Amino acid sequence: MGTPDCRSESLHTLVCNHGAMTAMATDRPFRFGVSIWGAATRQEWRKKSKLAEAAGFDTLLTADHLIDGMLAPLTSLIVAAEATSRIRVGTLVLNNDFRHPVVLAREAATVDLLTDGRLELGLGAGHMKFEYDGAGLSYDPPGTRVARLGEAAEIIRLLWDGRTLDFSGDHYKLDGVRCFPVPNQKPLPLLIGGNGRRVLTTAARWADIVSFTGFSQVEGTRDVNPDHFTRDGLETQIGWVRAAAGDRFNHLELSTLVQGVTLTDDRRLTAQALQPLLPALSVDDLLTSPYGLIGTADEIADQLRQQRDLLGVSYITVFEKDLEAMSSVIDLLKE
Repeated sequence: MGTPDCRSESLHTLVCNHGAMTAMATDRPFRFGVSIWGAATRQEWRKKSKLAEAAGFDTLLTADHLIDGMLAPLTSLIVAAEATSRIRVGTLVLNNDFRHPVVLAREAATVDLLTDGRLELGLGAGHMKFEYDGAGLSYDPPGTRVARLGEAAEIIRLLWDGRTLDFSGDHYKLDGVRCFPVPNQKPLPLLIGGNGRRVLTTAARWADIVSFTGFSQVEGTRDVNPDHFTRDGLETQIGWVRAAAGDRFNHLELSTLVQGVTLTDDRRLTAQALQPLLPALSVDDLLTSPYGLIGTADEIADQLRQQRDLLGVSYITVFEKDLEAMSSVIDLLKE
């Protein structure tokens, strides 16, 4: 990590204070997010935002890819917040390599100010090589991208505290930088998401929310490897986070990005039909996977309760395609 100019208060204490408002993970109420990628018009985007709020979701989230049909994430969140009254807005996740952390700190603080403190900023290390190639960006090895993410998270947190910052790291050099405005929230929640040990260790050190994806991108391709798609895989990853977080662990909110929600009266038959799509996994793996929810609304609700009790995962995010199905589960889990 870099060397900030302010050491009167240790970074460890600083980051712990950022998470101090939270309770033990297993005592947390459920929260639910929905990732919505885009809309063709302002009216359609506002309608989708209102629908997410009416369906009981706690956060509306935008992704960050250089593909057709996806709105610019931070700008669209301001409109979503204006169209609604309760739902929080956030990113899942911004590609750290697309924005300098000084610029991003200011942009996020502005969104937080203009949404009356409803932003949750999510960051990731970036993983789709074709996007880098198309934009003429250097696609560095995973360790380099994750190290750069760690420095960016450190810089953003310190700038959000209103500090004048000198910073000398391997990837960023700052000289007397300040952030204006500062966020409305104190603290503004920071999410870091991913699947590999290095990025999850970074999340353990700097984030308020750790988001698990259950799969990794196969480097240099558009294929994915479901290497942690099972409950045991998630438990292993949480162990990594626990070891890296130390005293911070009980202040972290743990989240899963669910790839699909299937409402059915016959869980096993449905899992058998889906299993050929993920040949590395067994039917039983699919039935207990945190990332593919299968069953009646009651069965899925029971699975999520057990998962929270065993692993401490309380923040569940789905994609727009599963908004309606997940809404029936939310009704059973709201406390």
